[in-house]
Amino acid sequence: MNRVTLAIIAFFGTALILYWQVQSKHGSQALLLDASDRPDYVINNINSVQYDEQGKLNSRVSASHMEHYAERNITYFTQPIYLVYPDNGDAQWRLRSARGTLDKDSGRVILENNVIIDAISPEEPIQTIETNYMELDLNTMIMTSDRTIRITGNDFLITGKGLYADLNAQKVRLTSQVEGTYETK
Repeated sequence: MNRVTLAIIAFFGTALILYWQVQSKHGSQALLLDASDRPDYVINNINSVQYDEQGKLNSRVSASHMEHYAERNITYFTQPIYLVYPDNGDAQWRLRSARGTLDKDSGRVILENNVIIDAISPEEPIQTIETNYMELDLNTMIMTSDRTIRITGNDFLITGKGLYADLNAQKVRLTSQVEGTYETK
């Protein structure tokens, strides 16, 4: 063999070794990224109960699909339905939406897309609250939203932008652009 043939073999051999090293690094990085993006567990048709620090019933959730990521301590829900239990212990509100997120560290639930909050009791003055985005702190039972809100009740309709609701104190406040219609029977 002459020098040119040896140089070509050495060149292609080096290129092959470098290519193999790059591909093996990409493969191991892809495995690491994929593992962190995968949920730790997935459950379909879930029903779950959550208690507070004193052992009182705090909330119930059911959903058609759930994915939990333990590293981030976040759970994603599809079509969640929450029943929340304020201080007095009785379920007063049912919250439902197309998507939901539970951040276990903060105790915050985020509901998105077609959020509907229904009163359990027909005697409640507010029967339904509708919006596209709502946050609920399960520790304080405070709901907030900065989106358009529609509240219907016994003989009235109120719309506005932004909501602050303390479920323990049973107080609901629209923060701006409030308009209302009242009908007498």
